Amino acid sequence: MIVNLSEHYSLLSDWMAELRDEALQKDRMRFRRNLERIGEVAALEISKQLACEEKEIQTPLGIAVCKTIKEQPVLATILRAGLPLHQGLLNYFDKADNAFISAYRKHQRDGSFEIRLDYVSCPELEDRVVIIADPMLATGASLVKTIQFLREEGHPREIHIVVAIACTVGIEYVMRSEPHSKIWCGAIDDELTAKGYIVPGLGDAGDLAFGTKVQM
Repeated sequence: MIVNLSEHYSLLSDWMAELRDEALQKDRMRFRRNLERIGEVAALEISKQLACEEKEIQTPLGIAVCKTIKEQPVLATILRAGLPLHQGLLNYFDKADNAFISAYRKHQRDGSFEIRLDYVSCPELEDRVVIIADPMLATGASLVKTIQFLREEGHPREIHIVVAIACTVGIEYVMRSEPHSKIWCGAIDDELTAKGYIVPGLGDAGDLAFGTKVQM
């Protein structure tokens, strides 16, 4: 399942416009906050699909029967760019367990790159709901490799993927590799450059959120 959160207008569309605006991108705090907001919206939408249970809650005046989440998900993020999006998810799933994965593009002199995974820290994943945050779904290579890496640690029952912007090429690649996963996008773009960057996209989300890095 693929959900484009911008398909129908909401305030999320305004936040997406600000994320893309190269003039506003100079304000890193605003950029991070808009990614965080998108994570919050995605968390609310995903929660509608999760199992709940009824509990009797004692109020000062009586007993209220309330629906509450049945099982806490695992929130996973790809370092470093995914951190603001992850924080938005965590703001709403505030009792969730968390996982962190170091995945990055190792660039070659000819302009090609390979995906490197150097680090993972995660709780028990067996038969659990896992929500993965990564702001940009371009080729899909790093995301698929991350999911495969997590599957070595356990077998999640459900996998939800939350991204700010996805490219149709990347979506197709992920769905071929992980056909049962669900992708939640802030927006979907159609073009991908030869170097694997989304057009019009927004640029490098990690650099815009945290500053430029030395290419490794």
